[in-house]
Amino acid sequence: MTNSDFDLSGQTALITGAGRGIGFATARRLAAAGADVIIADYIVENGERAAAEIEGMGRKSMFIEVDVRLSDSVNRMAEAALSAFPQIDILVCNAGIAQGIPAEECSDEDWLNMMAVNLNGVFWCCRAVGRHMLDRGRGAIVNTASMSGMISNTPQPQSHYNAAKAGVIMLTKSLAGEWADRGVRVNCVSPGYIGTDMTAEGMANADWYPTWLAMTPQGKVGAPEDVAAAIYYLASPAAKFTTGTNLVVDGGYTSW
Repeated sequence: MTNSDFDLSGQTALITGAGRGIGFATARRLAAAGADVIIADYIVENGERAAAEIEGMGRKSMFIEVDVRLSDSVNRMAEAALSAFPQIDILVCNAGIAQGIPAEECSDEDWLNMMAVNLNGVFWCCRAVGRHMLDRGRGAIVNTASMSGMISNTPQPQSHYNAAKAGVIMLTKSLAGEWADRGVRVNCVSPGYIGTDMTAEGMANADWYPTWLAMTPQGKVGAPEDVAAAIYYLASPAAKFTTGTNLVVDGGYTSW
């Protein structure tokens, strides 16, 4: 393995949910490795700011507004990206939401919205950009799953979130098997508790947060950059023989 295995010069990455948190940390990490980065996000202010920061690093960037719940919006995102850039080499499906709610109180709307963002949105993006990659005969896709797709978290109730993330892990494995002989690798990362805006409410919860730390062997939450590093590896040439993998980044939580 050489430094060139981690060189992304000449490549273009498209990252959803890239306006903040893990998505933005990943955008910065891939840009630092030489990639141009397309920022896709639902929140315009965050997305525009992120794209400007990537350009400030000396890389080409643009912001595309997208609602991953809607396949038409995702298709327009892919079309806009390919109108501005000659190809998409890396796709990171990172857009997601979280919600703690007891199953018996989970409404149809709660369930469907969770699936629409965290599972349907991943498939829409993989399908839209995957078609382009398959036509080219090359590409790397990394999906953001969760350790919650492997275990049932406690003490917060989040059955719909867990189910959606489990779906992402299986979707990743399925696409990897279908597309491996056509040059497209598909992997996912499963973060544990990471210090982001999305987990801020849980970290402020005096009942939840101490349990999170006690159940994590390293005794701390991770940083967005910890997950970004894992995504970077899976997206890079260093992982050329890796597909269908779920790389867990959880401080040891799932080891107990």
